[in-house]
This record gives sequence, C-alpha cells and structure tokens, in this order.
Amino acid sequence: MRIKSCPVRIKAAGENEGTEEGVFEAIVAAYNLDSVGDKITPGAFAETLAAWKSTGDPIPVLWSHMSHDPEYHIGEVLEAEERPEGLWVKARIDLDEGSKAARVYKLLKGRRVTQFSFAYDVEEGAWVDQKDGEGYYELRKLKLYEVGPTLIGANQATELLDVKSADGATMRIAVEGASAAQTEELRQALTGAMAAKAGRTLSQKNEERVKDIARLAKELLDSLSSSTDDDEKATPTPPEQSSPQKPAAKETPAGPSPASLRQLADLEALEAEVSTLTG
Repeated sequence: MRIKSCPVRIKAAGENEGTEEGVFEAIVAAYNLDSVGDKITPGAFAETLAAWKSTGDPIPVLWSHMSHDPEYHIGEVLEAEERPEGLWVKARIDLDEGSKAARVYKLLKGRRVTQFSFAYDVEEGAWVDQKDGEGYYELRKLKLYEVGPTLIGANQATELLDVKSADGATMRIAVEGASAAQTEELRQALTGAMAAKAGRTLSQKNEERVKDIARLAKELLDSLSSSTDDDEKATPTPPEQSSPQKPAAKETPAGPSPASLRQLADLEALEAEVSTLTG
C-alpha cells in the first residue's frame, strides 16, 4: 500500500461555508505532476469508486494514515467523484466532544491543516517519456483504501530515481535526504549493476560503487543479525527457589520486530544479488 499527499484548500467546512456542521469538501488527489514524478490520469479512480459504492461501505477518513488507532478513524466519505482538478470528496467527521476527530475538524476549519493524503495501490501504470528528456510515471488505475487530512504529506523531500536497463525496463526508487550529487552517483552505480546483470562489463568506477553497496548491505546485515541473536538470547533465567514453591512465570522476550525481520530479509537478498554482480 502506498500513500500520496496533495496540498489543498478546503472547499467548504461547516455551516458558515455552506455545509452542515462536521462536514467538509476537498480535493484530496490532484492530476498534476507531483514531487516524486507521478501523474494521476483522469479516470484512475473510476473503478475503485464504483467498487466502494457497490459494497455500500463508506470510504474511511483517517488522520495521517493512523489506521492502527481507532481514535484516528475520524470520519467517513459521504460522496466522492472525479472532477477536472482531481478526486473530490464530501465527508463527515465525528464530532464527539473531546475526541481527536473533533480536534482535527477544528484544525480544518481554521485552515491550520491544508494537506490531504490518500492510501492506494497501483493497479495499472506506465512510464511516459517526453521530448525534453524529462519523463514521469503515469498512474492509470488506482485502488483507494482511505483518505484524510495530514499536516505534512508524504514525499515532501523525496526525489525519484529512475534507472533504465538494457531492455528498456525502468527501476524506480524513492531517495530521501540525499543531495543531487549523491543521487546521481547512486543512479550510475545501479545502472552499472543492471548492465552487468544483462551480461555487459562493468567499468572500474561502477564496479567499485557496486562493491561499496555490497559492503554496506553486509555491514547492515551483520548488525541486524547480531541484534536479532541478542534478542533471542535475552530470555531471563528464573531465580532459584529456597522452598518447593511454584516458580514465578517468566517474561517472554519481545524478540525482533516484524519490520526488523523484513529489513533483514531485504538486505540478505540485496547482498546476494550484488555479490553475483561483483564475483
């Protein structure tokens, strides 16, 4: 599941702006080229909106994608349709006194929150080249999961890295917090790695960069493996009993998180892949 944000101005929120209290209207997804090089095409939401309507279930409104906490499920979409400027929604926020939803509604009315974000999957998309050399990824069919206000949307400081292989395929990577020079260096290294995979010879410069990637992956892998082993060894030993009393129940260690295990698996795959390229 992916998330994407859209800076917006609330079209209406509350009785003084033409809607009932607790209701707002907004464009939550725009058709312009965004900060990570994606462009949603008109009609991309048509099938998913029809699917939601057929179920009779409302599209959830969440604050900043906080799906794990029921208190941040702040409302529901009443109407949704694609308009010339993007995906428009009319939604109702729960106004229970003292609730997080009521607080979010106050922020919306006061224009103190001016971005919306939505969670989605790409069901159909393609890279589009342009004559000036600058291309973009066209999102043609999306599956919508939820929408909602957010203070700072995702990908505000993310740059899209595109690496093309010999067969014309494009690998797309989001690079956060890197300088332009670092991004270009990574692009060249990955291009060299993909060339080697296609059977071409790596230049000495690119070979060194690929080896650096393999080294960093191995260091992270060793670090994570060590951390995982420490977690598994952390089972406490129950104290000795001076009398034949029933021993106290010992705590079960939490162990590595699912995110750590996923990262471990990803790094193992990366190290193995890059090792095949560098011999």
